[in-house]
Amino acid sequence: MKVAMVEEMQCIERTAIDSYGIPASILMENAGAGVARVVEEMLGVLKDKKICVFAGRGNNGGDGFVAARHLHNAGAKVKVFFLDTIEHIRGEAKLHFDILTKMELDIIEVRGDRDWDKVRLALIFTDGVVDALLGTGYRGDVRGNYAEVIALINNRQTTVVAVDLPSGLHANTGFVSGYCIKADKTVTFGLPKPGLLLYPGTEYVGSLEVIDLGIPVELLHDEDIQQNLITEQLVRERMPQRAADTHKGDNGQVVVVAGSAGMTGAAALSSMGALRSGSGLVRLGIGQSLHDIMETKCSEVITKPLTEAEYGQLSAAALPEIQELVQSANVLLIGPGLSTKGDVPELVRNLIRQISIPMVIDADGLNAITYEPEVLEQAAGALIFTPHPGEMARLTKMSVADVQANRVEVARTYAQRWGATVVLKGARTVIATPDGQIYINITGNACLATGGTGDVLAGMLAGFIGQGLTPEDAAVVAVYIHGRAADKLAVEYGKAGILAGELLPVIPKVINEIMG
Repeated sequence: MKVAMVEEMQCIERTAIDSYGIPASILMENAGAGVARVVEEMLGVLKDKKICVFAGRGNNGGDGFVAARHLHNAGAKVKVFFLDTIEHIRGEAKLHFDILTKMELDIIEVRGDRDWDKVRLALIFTDGVVDALLGTGYRGDVRGNYAEVIALINNRQTTVVAVDLPSGLHANTGFVSGYCIKADKTVTFGLPKPGLLLYPGTEYVGSLEVIDLGIPVELLHDEDIQQNLITEQLVRERMPQRAADTHKGDNGQVVVVAGSAGMTGAAALSSMGALRSGSGLVRLGIGQSLHDIMETKCSEVITKPLTEAEYGQLSAAALPEIQELVQSANVLLIGPGLSTKGDVPELVRNLIRQISIPMVIDADGLNAITYEPEVLEQAAGALIFTPHPGEMARLTKMSVADVQANRVEVARTYAQRWGATVVLKGARTVIATPDGQIYINITGNACLATGGTGDVLAGMLAGFIGQGLTPEDAAVVAVYIHGRAADKLAVEYGKAGILAGELLPVIPKVINEIMG
């Protein structure tokens, strides 16, 4: 499914109006009718149910006016509270507002103290609230009457349905500054917007339903829309196929260069992540003093001792050994638990310059780039980065807060600048490609907030590239499956206390579910 920026959705609607001749009033009618249907689904039979519709003066308010009419026609006792001056209502919103006045619905223009008393009293007895205050075009902090009414709504224990998005939420980023409606359900139109899927915004959305406005479907599938929601169908379409007579040589050869003293677990988890994703053969290069440990720890992985500068820490002299190791490989994963001491950053940068197969760079591999970012201009092969927000902040010289405030555009900007596929990890991982495509993943949960889960993901990503997927497709598939494996574990064990290694046996189960 495509995910539309606010400006893109506005363009889609304008094209539907101007090029296809669909009246804007019809789009508003379909939106409001859809909201009323959802309210009825949530509250049951509407006869004599008390419903408050809070509306602003824009198109979002117009959708609310339509919803109020349909709810009234279904037998509900509807009060419409309008938080602006009625003379400011324009266009299609005015058309639908005028219909309400002719129907003599209870419309309260909230201005003075007596009007606020009516708001408070209505909220005490209401069965449900429709939030049609602020639309997708709103920017900035919520102040004044809007802030006050949002606070009142959030303090009541009643069902809240948001129109298009919860008022106060930034539709493109998910950013919330101050007051924001906390909805039980959000009814959005045409396509989801990024802010409804990303944190912290998604915490205010409740359950999300996308409804059809009657917009021609080709406009909603336009390839110029570069944001995408990762769905099971999308993953199924991109999964590598496995023939009945396959052998290990058909399923990709992965080389992992990882681990250091005290960090052998990262090497093991990433190597096993590649195997559990379906890799035919995984070779692990690790410092020679740690080699015997890894032979015991990973019996299914071929291990290769590499030259060290000191105990457990790779030397720059390991470069030709790694070059030899990757000669028959399809992909190189470097970085998990590698350390950033001594020769390691130089070794990583030289590998970027000289290794022509795709390279997944994780953890300390990413830290090595921060010392000399110009190495990216000299890369010999495709690069795939897997930073968490802290690593992304170091790579971009931004603060973590700035990275998190606009994850989509930060990931997109730097994927294009670096010519790399960027997997910006975190709650709602964002994938960005060098050509500007964005994929938002909504699988996964808080049980992934433990050490080692990122190592498993890095290994899975390398494993899927080894099986023939492009970096873009491998990222989409790996991130979705990784999150869904966590979701299965959370159902059984809850969201705390899960170990990263417990993801590993669940990965093939998820793959089997997807492939049917």
